[in-house]
Amino acid sequence: MADPLPPAPTDVLRVGNCSGFYGDRLSAMREMLEGRTTGPDGTARPLDVLTGDYLAELTMLILGRDAMRDPSLGYARTFVRQLEDTLGLALEQGTRIVVNAGGLNPAGLAEQVREVARGLGLDPAVAHVEGDDLRDRADQLGHAGALTANAYLGGFGIARALDAGADVVVTGRVTDASLVVGAAASHFGWTPADHDALAGAVVAGHVLECGTQATGGNFSGFTRLPRRHLPLGFPLAEIEADGSCAVTKHDGTGGAVTLDTVTAQLVYEIQSTRYLGPDVTTELDTVRLEQVGEDRVRVYGTRGQAPPATLKVCVNELGGFRNSFELVLTGLDLDAKQAWVHEQLDHRLTAASVTWTRGITPRADAERQEDAACVLRCTALDPEADPVGKAFTGPVVELALASYPGFTLTAPPARPTPYGVYRPAYVDRAAVTHTVVLPDGTREVVPDPTDLAPPEPPEKPDDHGRRASPYPAPADRLTRRQPLGTFVHARSGDKGGDANVGFWVAHDVPGDAEKRDDRVAWLFKVLSPKKIRELVPEAVDLDVDVYLLPLLGAVNVVVHGLLGEGVAASTRTDPQAKALGEWLRSRMVQIEERLL
Repeated sequence: MADPLPPAPTDVLRVGNCSGFYGDRLSAMREMLEGRTTGPDGTARPLDVLTGDYLAELTMLILGRDAMRDPSLGYARTFVRQLEDTLGLALEQGTRIVVNAGGLNPAGLAEQVREVARGLGLDPAVAHVEGDDLRDRADQLGHAGALTANAYLGGFGIARALDAGADVVVTGRVTDASLVVGAAASHFGWTPADHDALAGAVVAGHVLECGTQATGGNFSGFTRLPRRHLPLGFPLAEIEADGSCAVTKHDGTGGAVTLDTVTAQLVYEIQSTRYLGPDVTTELDTVRLEQVGEDRVRVYGTRGQAPPATLKVCVNELGGFRNSFELVLTGLDLDAKQAWVHEQLDHRLTAASVTWTRGITPRADAERQEDAACVLRCTALDPEADPVGKAFTGPVVELALASYPGFTLTAPPARPTPYGVYRPAYVDRAAVTHTVVLPDGTREVVPDPTDLAPPEPPEKPDDHGRRASPYPAPADRLTRRQPLGTFVHARSGDKGGDANVGFWVAHDVPGDAEKRDDRVAWLFKVLSPKKIRELVPEAVDLDVDVYLLPLLGAVNVVVHGLLGEGVAASTRTDPQAKALGEWLRSRMVQIEERLL
């Protein structure tokens, strides 16, 4: 039984999110500023802080290429468009805006915000946070040739800017959750020693950071979401002084906030049960959830420890150039048709890396031509452009009248495009000068925490790649072959070259509530590294870690190296592993009859 909930707090900080990535819904900033949510006390008021997450590893690469063309760029330009439409409203109702849209040029974005404000006849207090950009010292830090190199900063620079009265704070590469951590630390007066409260804010920030992924987006239980005719509402968190929060959304918006939608985001793109951050190490296996109302989930009990002594760095390098083409194979003799393409092309393709993939074999006697066809895809990578240019596309075009019957290209030949290689790195905190530039132009260095822990977590999987289960192993019983997703949800994504999949026993799948513990015990037993390698044959030679989160009824799986050198260099059809979880849910496993 869950611990009893404490009484409703009298002081909460209402923090919303309006962006989960660079390219998210432009109207979301206005929607979040105009929206209202009725709280437990029956009152509704505007947000205190509106955050926006615009950065990802791939985004830093895109911004790096922007900055190469024009050094005055390097920030998320869509944020400027959003602010032009809403800055007056935010100032009028007292909602402060905190975003990481500064990317590689937070100072430039801060000045752009001031210029927009002057054009609107407004005078907001604007601050920015910098110091994460290590490009000018990349060589001496061991990252020679880096296009971008950015340390992940924490939230106390943001907190200082808000303490100084900033209406708008823009940052470079802070962690996604730091936007919320900084706002909460300022409001409640937390210090770096308040590990539990900071960890709670990290969890709140992690739930909010991907926007509508917390309200039903990319959710494996989407068929049971209500009001699907409305755009999904963006989430907000009512944060309390101890770091606990209630996750909800504005009244009248689409989607839902449930135990499952919140769990989906909690297990997204994590690794072990210890979530390492610049301000605190969050113990994810202490997080508790409780549905306390419609579209309202309370998140509480989170514990924190001292943060690591090093900071993670996102390093992007230009890896070379890539190109691809797709052929359509139709009807009979598909294997022979593919074999002839290989005979005609393989010896002519000179790129350093050439990868072929073929879609699902079509069914026999298909009633539509599309159902009788599959796609044969070829992707090439090379340090130089020429081997993936006309030397790559020319030979396949020449086969238009000289190859298998029904030869078809899905698109005209394309030009080669550059691609990047992402790799994580770590630096001593002394190598990074976390700096906040206050609204009056004063520059202040944000001190590092004094209580630091070794960067390597002590909690590791056992020799079989899995943490021991707190549940007794279920007895062998009569089983039935069913999809893993019969009562298991999943959410997957990328962590550089690693793929992360979080599985958890659903709350919204029909079945007796008392079966849930038994279903969790079954899930913990089944999802071993060995089983994951069976379900994902291409992971047979890869390291697989499995971590258990008993309070969430969840299992987190990390498949190391599945995505190669990261999303920009991956040749997989699902380079960010966004659909990996859905594929695994469709795989057949033996499920005990009593659990169905």
